[in-house]
Amino acid sequence: MKIPLGRHVLGLAAILIGIFTIIWPNFYGLPQIAATLKIANHSLLACFVAAIEIFGGIAIQWRASARAGAFAIGGIFFLFAAFMLPHVVARPKVFGYWDGFFEPLSQALGALIVWATVSSGGSEHSSKIATFGCKAFGVCLVSFTLAQVVYFAHTAELVPKWLPPGQKFWAIATTVAFALAALAFLAGRVDLLASRLLTAMILGFWVLVWLPISFATPHSMENWAENVVTLSVAGAAWVFADYLGHRRSPA
Repeated sequence: MKIPLGRHVLGLAAILIGIFTIIWPNFYGLPQIAATLKIANHSLLACFVAAIEIFGGIAIQWRASARAGAFAIGGIFFLFAAFMLPHVVARPKVFGYWDGFFEPLSQALGALIVWATVSSGGSEHSSKIATFGCKAFGVCLVSFTLAQVVYFAHTAELVPKWLPPGQKFWAIATTVAFALAALAFLAGRVDLLASRLLTAMILGFWVLVWLPISFATPHSMENWAENVVTLSVAGAAWVFADYLGHRRSPA
C-alpha cells in the first residue's frame, strides 16, 4: 500500500515535536502526563518522548520501516490522548480538555492508518482498521468544529487581517468546512474530496497563521506547539486523503 506524501508530513511533524520537546520539556502534552504519573522532574520523560517522536518521524519516511515509525508516533499520540481522559472525566464541562483529547487522537489515527495499510497488501483486517480510523477521525473533526465555535472570537483574530473579505467570514467558513468534513467522514460519502479539501485548509492554517506567528515570536513555546501540531494534524488528514485516494483508484 503506497501512501505518497501524508506519512512524510506526519513524520516531519513528529520530528519537530521531538526537537521542541528537547528544547522545552513542558512542550505539548507532557505536563498532563507528568502530573498524572506524579513526576516532579520530568526532563527524562521529555527526552524519552522526544527520542520516540524523532525515531518514529525518521522511520516512517521509508516504506520498509514505516510500520515501526507509525507504531512509535501513534503510540505517543495515543498516550497524550489517554492522559487527557482523567481531566475530561473530572471536568467534563470544560471544552479545552475535550479538545486536548481529540487533537492528539486525530494525529494518532493518522499513524494508525499508516501502520495498518502501508505493508498490508489491502487485507480485510487492515481495511477494517482503516474504516474504523475514518469514522473516529470524523468524531475528531466534530470536536474541531466545536472548538472553532467555542473559541470563535479567538479564531477570527488569528485570521490575517489582509485576507479578504474579512476575519469573521473566514472563521465562519472554516467552521462550516470542518463540520462538512466531519459529516463526510462519518457518513463515508464524498470523504475523498473532503479529506483533500481538509488537508489544504489545515495547511493553509499552518502557512498563513502559525508559521508567521511562530517566527514573529520565536521564544514562545505555545506558538511553536500550535505550529507543529497544526502541521501534524494536516499530515494525518493527508494520510487519510492518500488512503482514500488509493482505495478508490482503479487497480
